[in-house]
Amino acid sequence: MTLHSDAVSVLSGWTPAVPAQESLRQAFLGFLASRSDTMQRSCAAGHLTASAVVLDSTGTQVLLTLHPRVGRWLQLGGHCEPSDTTVASAALREATEESGMADLTIGATPVHLDVHPITCSLGVPTRHFDVRYLVQAPPGATPVRSDESDDLRWWPVDALPAGSEDLAELVNAAVSSR
Repeated sequence: MTLHSDAVSVLSGWTPAVPAQESLRQAFLGFLASRSDTMQRSCAAGHLTASAVVLDSTGTQVLLTLHPRVGRWLQLGGHCEPSDTTVASAALREATEESGMADLTIGATPVHLDVHPITCSLGVPTRHFDVRYLVQAPPGATPVRSDESDDLRWWPVDALPAGSEDLAELVNAAVSSR
């Protein structure tokens, strides 16, 4: 199975909890059906990305990164790589790389979808079709900031940092899926 076919399979089998997410699911499937390179960052029309909403073992804290290019607090995640075999494994790889934590566990299905305009590493305006998963940290896990982040820290799920109010729906979806 290719990464592209995994994305189609995952999104075809996922039932979102809210109608707006169902509309996005259908849009993602339409985009995937329209071209074969949607998993590659070289796809200028847009590409699928994989994100992780990392919760601590109690589910009361979310790990956010201060993204150096975007300049705001975000969930962990990023581009799929040629070595990724599933969208979930891409999200888990990104979470592990960006958090510096071992023994993370990932949910079986997405918890949220988002599409947003961005100018990513190619320097060309594009769109990220972001597939977001719940990732759980083991008890006592301590994050270690990577070079991909200006800062990395735990935030209470009900007290996100200023300027990241748009993450509330995503964080609530992750908490609800526990």
